[in-house]
Amino acid sequence: MQMVSLKRGVSQNMGFATAVLLLLALYLTYNMMHPRGFSSAVAIQNSNETVAIAFVAMAQTLPVLLGGLDLSVGAVMTLTNCVASLLLNGSPAQILLGMGLTLLTGTMFGLMNGLIVVYGRIQPIIATLATGAIAMGLALLIRPEPGGNVDGDLGWALTNSVWDLADTYGFADGGDAWWLRPFADIPVPFLLVLFVAIFVWLPFRRSVTGRTVYAIGSAEGAAYMSGLPINRAKIAAFTLGGFFAACGGLYLAIQTSSGNADIQQAGAYTLNSIAAVVLGGTSLLGGTGGAIGSLIGAMILRVISFYFRILDIDPLLQPLIEGLVLLTAVSFGAFRTLRVKNQLDLFR
Repeated sequence: MQMVSLKRGVSQNMGFATAVLLLLALYLTYNMMHPRGFSSAVAIQNSNETVAIAFVAMAQTLPVLLGGLDLSVGAVMTLTNCVASLLLNGSPAQILLGMGLTLLTGTMFGLMNGLIVVYGRIQPIIATLATGAIAMGLALLIRPEPGGNVDGDLGWALTNSVWDLADTYGFADGGDAWWLRPFADIPVPFLLVLFVAIFVWLPFRRSVTGRTVYAIGSAEGAAYMSGLPINRAKIAAFTLGGFFAACGGLYLAIQTSSGNADIQQAGAYTLNSIAAVVLGGTSLLGGTGGAIGSLIGAMILRVISFYFRILDIDPLLQPLIEGLVLLTAVSFGAFRTLRVKNQLDLFR
């Protein structure tokens, strides 16, 4: 029995394990090739470039687990980026309020998506296509042109190392406390993503609502007959997805000190989020995977883009390579489906 359980566990997590191994291989090779590889400066730069897509990939995970897609995640991220560029300034209390309002904006947008899908009985891909257009329209109203006024100390502290954070805000003896030294070079952006994953995603996954999301993606009819809260789980999934997208928009404003209602950027983030979800081992049919895997998938996509710089690849060829990678990632998600005759085999 234990051997059967072990075999089943390995089989169900094969996609995630493969993603982790691929990330390690790619990132270690990248650092060995980089002139300043394995340094804090490189790690900070890499983590800064990864945070936004990581959060958007986590946002996309929730509707995919339900068996759908959310085409509004990039637009919601862009909207909250524009909102944050207006609010992240002033006193510490005003900045905290601005951050809360930014996260609330994305969360409420996700809630609206969930309500439309559940009570409007519209397919998620159609509903979010429409709400994504609304989000972009609001972003353009807020920021007709790129700009913003984000607190400089906040931008510096959250986009550098733990030592810079402590030095900027004057705690832990300005970063020189003995207990902080082992962690001084860790990038703050990495810790922010880790914090959200541990204290938001994991509790949700272990909750009844979170388990219901997986049950819906595996077999919605069976979940309904079991008396699980189907509607509540769907609404919660889209709401949490909006929160994750808002985290990405908030960090993007902090990183760039501005907001930009860029339609092409929103579309690119949405497409990359789907690829990251698939690369992280989440099935497009729903029911298997998780936000941690999507985080790994987002890192893989970013590491691939790092190779463009280190190998000095012609910028004209970069979109072609990125497109091939995305197509391969999405196609890989469908490969397992083509190998089975009965969809139930995917969950055994």
